[in-house]
Amino acid sequence: MAAASLVMTDDSTVSRLDRGLLEVEKLFALISGLAVFALMILAVISVGGRNALNQPIPGYVDWIEQAMPLIAFMGISYTQREGGHIRMDLLVGNLKGRALWLAELATTLLILILMMLLVWGTFAHFLRSFDMSQPLWSRDSSMDIGLPIWPAKLIVPVAFGVICLRLMLQVFVYARAVVQGTERPVGVPLIADAATQAALEAATVTGDDNDDKGH
Repeated sequence: MAAASLVMTDDSTVSRLDRGLLEVEKLFALISGLAVFALMILAVISVGGRNALNQPIPGYVDWIEQAMPLIAFMGISYTQREGGHIRMDLLVGNLKGRALWLAELATTLLILILMMLLVWGTFAHFLRSFDMSQPLWSRDSSMDIGLPIWPAKLIVPVAFGVICLRLMLQVFVYARAVVQGTERPVGVPLIADAATQAALEAATVTGDDNDDKGH
């Protein structure tokens, strides 16, 4: 079932880059969803083992901690692509043309700068944990069963790196839209009114969607 989208697509290079990056974002979002599902199964097994056998899964909390970056960060770039993060639509929605794209450019550029700083900081945090001379290549481990923590720490800069690529593409599209005065640029989420958003949500449920050609 296809997902409804506010992102226009065509045969341009920018649109092909957008769709290529979207495949990576979809994969990351799928991994995030599978992590949620795995934790649900793990919770059922742990609670069932505690009640039936008085033996919960060893290191249950440790596994939850390991999965948190998967759940929290792997889907953020896909959400950015679809315009799903918190936005001031009441303000931005009243802008048109170059004023709208200039506002989007300014906010997206600020987010990009912040995310690049976060990539630098989180990767440095990973490096403090990773050491190939140590057992399991880790300088630290979880409290209960001693799981290495560096894999969970590595997930964060990787996920942030993907959203930086998305933001770079969006900055380019918005900047070009400001210069050219494009009405409906490809590769970025367009502003939609409440009726359009409701129609897209309905299309997501029913699978009736024309995402490949935009809206």
